[in-house]
Amino acid sequence: MPQPRWSIAPYFIVDDVVATANYYRDKLGFQYERFWGDPPAFCMVTRGGIIIMLSQFETPGMMRPNHIAEPDHGAWDAYVWVDDADALYREYSEKGVKIARGICDQPYGNRDFDVEDCNGYRLCFGHDIESRTTTDAAE
Repeated sequence: MPQPRWSIAPYFIVDDVVATANYYRDKLGFQYERFWGDPPAFCMVTRGGIIIMLSQFETPGMMRPNHIAEPDHGAWDAYVWVDDADALYREYSEKGVKIARGICDQPYGNRDFDVEDCNGYRLCFGHDIESRTTTDAAE
């Protein structure tokens, strides 16, 4: 019997949903199909099967990136598992994306790096070292 598939979509409050969606498209390689509201107030950006929801409230300044609460602890707003963190790191470096923490192997068994988006939200992209090593050895 197949296992149920679960997924999650982080919900980021932003001051300018159009500018943020375009940043995700142009810098982070995401796509979007439409905006909701008039004027636009909501958009869902997608890449590699994940969705990030972007929502603009009427009152600006409501953004709450996690690292602001604990600036010394590097808290993420989302952790995204990817096939090849090294390739994505190169892609983002070439596009001038703000790298908040360089790529490295972690004691929790992942190889990952952090980026900061145009609103200060931090996304960590990584892959499992063991499964990546196993995949590399099989090739």
